[in-house]
Amino acid sequence: MPKVLISDKMSPRAAEVFKARGVEVDVKPGMTPDELKACIGQYDGLAVRSATKATAEIIAAADNLKVIGRAGIGVDNIDIKAATAKGIVVMNTPFGNSITTAEHAISMMMALARQLPLANASTQAGKWEKSRFMGVELMGKTFALIGCGNIGAAAADRAQGLKMKVIAYDPYLSPERAKDLGVEKVELDDLFARADFISLHTPLTDATRGIINAEAFAKMKDGVRVINCARGGLVDEAALKVAIESGKVAGAALDVFEVEPAKENPLFGMEQIVATPHLGASTTEAQVNVAVQVAEQLSDYLLTGAVVNALNMPSVSAEEAPKLRPYMKLAEQLGSFAGQLTQTGIKSVSIEYEGQAAELNTKPLTAIVLQGVLSPQLEAVNMVSAPAIAKERDIDVSEIKHERPGAYQTLIKLTLTTETQTRSVSGTLFNGQNPRLVEIKGIPIDAKLGTHMLYITNKDEPGFIGKLGTALGAEKANIATFNLGRAEAGGDAIALIEVDSAVSDAFIENLRAMPEVVQALHLTF
Repeated sequence: MPKVLISDKMSPRAAEVFKARGVEVDVKPGMTPDELKACIGQYDGLAVRSATKATAEIIAAADNLKVIGRAGIGVDNIDIKAATAKGIVVMNTPFGNSITTAEHAISMMMALARQLPLANASTQAGKWEKSRFMGVELMGKTFALIGCGNIGAAAADRAQGLKMKVIAYDPYLSPERAKDLGVEKVELDDLFARADFISLHTPLTDATRGIINAEAFAKMKDGVRVINCARGGLVDEAALKVAIESGKVAGAALDVFEVEPAKENPLFGMEQIVATPHLGASTTEAQVNVAVQVAEQLSDYLLTGAVVNALNMPSVSAEEAPKLRPYMKLAEQLGSFAGQLTQTGIKSVSIEYEGQAAELNTKPLTAIVLQGVLSPQLEAVNMVSAPAIAKERDIDVSEIKHERPGAYQTLIKLTLTTETQTRSVSGTLFNGQNPRLVEIKGIPIDAKLGTHMLYITNKDEPGFIGKLGTALGAEKANIATFNLGRAEAGGDAIALIEVDSAVSDAFIENLRAMPEVVQALHLTF
């Protein structure tokens, strides 16, 4: 039974989902880093919110951890690079609090436009300062989004309901998607020049950190208002303070800050600032939604292999997982076969999917091929870390799909280019379940891979098979299967032989000493 740790305060529904799905769960919020480090090794999954810091040190101690799930969107508290290197899937729940956060952004905009927090405090203090709190209408104003994903799109929809003009800057927003949302896609400088209200809905990355800074404020129209319910660090707080004091910015509504918890901040005390303590996802509905979603996602992964909302590997739905399973075995065998034959640096990997294989979600299959290719050279490589390792090593990886079947209804062909040669290997599934190799280096063959395989390339000369059989007999190697292929009579030939147990190094050296043998290897699968 898989075992999961919930290390942050979370709706009790999460634990209920785990138990109902047959996953053992411990709920231990509030642990210190040392306490978490001491116990994390016993868990297969970790469910967190924002309090737990899954640092590289914690991840290094997580010997059995397979997946980390964030109940929410931001994963600033998880070292994704360290998790990827260790083969740990990192997931978030990007949809569970989308509506709640969008509603909060619109609420903050309204509070800012009508100075509601100040007016409330003044009125409850017994004052009646009606003339002091002059607001602005939203209708007809330009509402500018930086980031138009799930939350940004929901905020755009609500702003349109207020009869606002909505523009958006998002490099990943397609023109078709912008049209569907009724949003005008613009460049960042154009957004700054036109916006009456700017609302941020983008992750905090190296590219977005400080995206609103002194230079950006200089490009904005006078009297602009800024709303940030996304991530602290997107807005340069020192520059914002200067812009407010100069009158450039009429005000800002902030739910997030560069340093949290924000108990002290140079912006606090300014009448033009509306501040809340990171409440974007703080509704009863959102807390239940993200808790249930993270529990379902972790359970699906640990029990079925389904991958949803992962940040460091391709998604695999619960429906796709059983269909992909036999192909995953084939992909791993093809990669491992090519990897074990490779003695020099790898320059490129090309994977071709034909027929039924081309209709599948091939991203996880490509990751597993890379795992097989790299495993003979590196320790602890898996389908999560393999693509990142290939990128780090400047290995060019390409996918090609041929939807029309060729000689086989379904086929995967792997072509590996090294510093010295290009080698290909192809495989198919018999009866939709059983992996078989059908081509090696352009030579047709029909071979099932067992645990111990002998791979021999040789010159096609009379008498060689007899000599090989005699050598195997002398080694007392029991043959399970014996598969042969050749390009043409007298040309290059291949023997792929399954034996019941490992053969000695001396035996392999004796094979290599035969005049007909070009290459001889013992492979394991």
